Amino acid sequence: MSPPSYDGTGIEFYTIPSFKFLSGPSIDIRVAYRCFNPSAQKTVCIPTCYGGRINTTLSFTAEDQALRPYRVVVVAMLGNGESSSPSNDPNFPKDLDYHDCVNSQYELLTKHLGIEDLEAVIGFSMGGQQAYYWACMYPKSVKYVVPICSSAKTSHHNYAFLEGPKAALMNSIDYEDGAYRAKGIKPTRGLRAFGRTYCAWAMSAPWFRERQYEKLGFSNVENFITRNWEDAFEAWDPEDLLILARMWQAGDIGKTRGDGDYLKALESIEAKVLVMPSRTDTYFPPEDSETEVQHLKQGELAIIETVWGHMAGGGLNEDDTHWMNDKIARFVGTQPSLVGKFKDSKLE
Repeated sequence: MSPPSYDGTGIEFYTIPSFKFLSGPSIDIRVAYRCFNPSAQKTVCIPTCYGGRINTTLSFTAEDQALRPYRVVVVAMLGNGESSSPSNDPNFPKDLDYHDCVNSQYELLTKHLGIEDLEAVIGFSMGGQQAYYWACMYPKSVKYVVPICSSAKTSHHNYAFLEGPKAALMNSIDYEDGAYRAKGIKPTRGLRAFGRTYCAWAMSAPWFRERQYEKLGFSNVENFITRNWEDAFEAWDPEDLLILARMWQAGDIGKTRGDGDYLKALESIEAKVLVMPSRTDTYFPPEDSETEVQHLKQGELAIIETVWGHMAGGGLNEDDTHWMNDKIARFVGTQPSLVGKFKDSKLE
C-alpha cells in the first residue's frame, strides 16, 4: 500500500457512451486499461483491486512468468480513480455494483479490442470478486477463473471490517459530513484515519510478531502505519474509497441470478476455477474458499501458506508471488520452460 507517485505508463482509455448502470442512470464513461503482449493470440483480463491502480497490479507478464505467452489486459474497475469515478466525474452515480464493472470491461474487450473469448480472468481481492462475476455473467466467454485472496460473496465479518475504516473517514472533523468539497477542504485527517484503521487487517498477527515490516524498509510499527498506510490512503479521493467499499460489501454472485442463491450461482459456473486464499487472510479466510470449492463443478483450492495475510496475494512478498505464479502457470497450461525459474518446493 506504499504510495508511489502515480505511474501512467502505457495506460489507454475507451469511452462508452450512455453506459447504463445497474442502479438506473445512463452516462458516458471511460474505462482505463493497459495491454501487455498485444500481439499474443490468447487473452487474459485482470481487473484492479481495492487501493490498486493499473500499474500496481500484478500482471504476471515479466520474462519467465506465467502470463508471458498471453495478451494481458489490466482494467481499472469503475470507481478506482483511473476509470470513471466520483473523483473525475461529478455525474457519477451514487451506487456502483460489480455488474457495472464487468459490463464495462466486457464492452471494452468486445467492442473496442475485438476480443470475444478470454482464456482467463484473474484478480486479487476485489479483482477476484470481479473474476467470479465474469464467470456468472458471461459464462461462454471465460475458460479459467483465478480469484486470489477473494470470495464469491462478501462475508458478514468482511462487511463489519470495512465499517471501521469507513466510519473513521466519514466521522472525521474534516470530512464535514460530506460537505468538504463545497468548503474547499481535503479531509486529510479522515483519509489518514482510514489507513490507520485498515492497516492491521491487511497483515496477520504472526507477520507483526516476526517484524516482517522491516523487510519493507520500516524500522518500527508506527513508521509502517504512518508511512505505508496513512500516506497511501491520503493520496486517494474519499468518495472513490467509499463507493468501492460499499460495492465490496455488497459483493455476492447470487445477485447474477433471479433467485439470488449464491451457492447455486457457484454450482452453475462452467469455467475451471483456481481459488487461492492466503492461510492468514483475516477477511477472506481460507475456510470460506473451501466452502466455495465444494460447490464448484471444476474448482481447485490452492492455499498460500504465508504469514503475509491478505497482502500475500498483492505481490508484497516475493516468495508468495513466485508460488502463485507457478500455480497459475500449471493451471492455465503455460509451457513449463517459461516458469522453470519459479519451481517451488511446497508443490513437490
